[in-house]
Parts: sequence; C-alpha cells; structure tokens
Amino acid sequence: MILDIDFYKNVLEHLHEGVYFVNLDRKILYWNKAAEEITGYSQSEVLGKRCSDNINHVDDSGFQLCMTECPLSKTLSDLTSLEETNIYIRHKNGHRIPVLVRTMLVRDISGQAVGAVEIFSDNSPKLAITQRIKELEKMALLDPLTELANRRYIESNIQTKLDEMRRYGRPFGILFMDIDRFKNINDFYGHEIGDKVLIMVSNTLIKNVRASDIVGRWGGEEFIAVIPNINEEQLYFTANKLRVLVEQSGFSLDSGVVQVTVSIGATLAQPKDTAETLLERADKLLYYSKANGRNRVSIKQG
Repeated sequence: MILDIDFYKNVLEHLHEGVYFVNLDRKILYWNKAAEEITGYSQSEVLGKRCSDNINHVDDSGFQLCMTECPLSKTLSDLTSLEETNIYIRHKNGHRIPVLVRTMLVRDISGQAVGAVEIFSDNSPKLAITQRIKELEKMALLDPLTELANRRYIESNIQTKLDEMRRYGRPFGILFMDIDRFKNINDFYGHEIGDKVLIMVSNTLIKNVRASDIVGRWGGEEFIAVIPNINEEQLYFTANKLRVLVEQSGFSLDSGVVQVTVSIGATLAQPKDTAETLLERADKLLYYSKANGRNRVSIKQG
C-alpha cells in the first residue's frame, strides 16, 4: 500500500490542535492552520526557523525553555515522547497564551530519528471569555479598547463578592496592577503603540486566569483582577505568574522589541472591608511595589 502524503497533510490541516514538525536541528518544517490560528504566525513566518525565533516557550516562572529545556529538544535528546505539559507561548501580537503541549519523536522507515512533532492546544478559558464579552457589551460594561470589563463593572463585582463573603464565607482577593513607566512608551513610540501595549497586556492577563476570575481595566494603564475562592498563597502565586508572563510578552517593531512590566498590589478581602477600603489597601500595596523597584508583587491579607 502506498502512503498518500497529501491525505495526511489534509487531515492535519483540519485539526483543532496546532501541529508542527522540526528536524534534528529543531528547524520547523511543517506548521498547520491551527498553529497559525493559535499563535498568529503564518507558515511563511516560521518555516525554516526555530521556536525560539517566534513563539518562544516559557514556563510559569518565566524560564526560557527554548534555550535549554525545550520540550522538542528533550524529546530529541532522550528519544522519547513527553506527556502533556502546560507552558506559555508568545502570540504574534505579543501576549502570552497558555498551551497544553505534547511531543513525539519522528523516525524514518529504517527506525532512525529524523525529527520531532509538537502538538499544542490553547488552554485559555476561551468560551468563558467570549461569553463574558458578549454580556458586557449588552450592559455597556466593556472597555472598548481592551475588551475587558470596565471600571463600573469591576466596582459592582467587588461589591457582590463582599456580600457573598459576609453571607456565605466565600473568600476572594484582588490584584491591582499598573504598567511600569507607561508614559515613556507613549512619549517614545506614540499613542498607537501605547494602545497596542495595553491590548497585549490585557490579553496576557485575561488568557492566564481561571474562567471564574474577572479582569478589568480600571483606567489608563491600570488593571484589576477579582480572584474568588483563593487563599493568600494562591493569590500571590497567581499575581506573580501574571507579572512574569507580562514581563515575557512583547512584540517587534523596526526599532526593536517592545516589552513592559507590571507592578502589583495583592490583598485578600476581610469581613470588615468595604469596596473602598479593599481598593485603597490594594492601591497602597501597588505603590509599595512601585517604590521598591517596580516589576514586583506586594501582598497583605488585611
């Protein structure tokens, strides 16, 4: 029986998962349509290049996997497949996307290793995000630039969460986030690039929280996340993960790569809190982060 290569390529082109092949030098030889859709990179932009040249895998601590611990590199060196792993790739627009990755060794007809294949799927809560955007549009509670919840919705949601905490004992925390030195971005690149930075940061934040979490634009370059059912350790982990992923985001211009960092104030709500006292505490923690070097998380329970 003769294998029909075009048939198998057609199958791969209709998968929902991203698929790409690399040779022994880890250069990309094949890139399917789903890979284009998930990452924003077309075939012509990636073929003949390595993943470190574009999608650039990192873990949740910001460690650059493409340099030393690339899943494909490990598969090629160990001659074994890797189980599903959650890592983060960079979209062409700069933001970080959580993906579930599997890798497998590819052998020729004689059994010699000739390369590896990576299969990856978008692990962000896409359906919940889409539904929330539609709901917010209907209620005029959507920030038009970033498509996040606006300040009015965030204020209402915090009050709802405070009521639920007092009535049912449901804990929650908030993250107050601010892009560091954002004025410099606008002054140097102009407001069009400034808006692109805001969208990049917004996408990194919303794609890397749980479906139950709310992320909104508070105003300007400030963002707030409302994180329910969480303790202090988990709140810090979430805040620091978002900080790292923003730091590892970036998009290219002729003059170089545009990257930013965020400072974060994180705090758990207390029964005595009002929305005003909770936000005031988070705001003070945010500016403590700013005053102590920026690109950091400051946290306090109450």
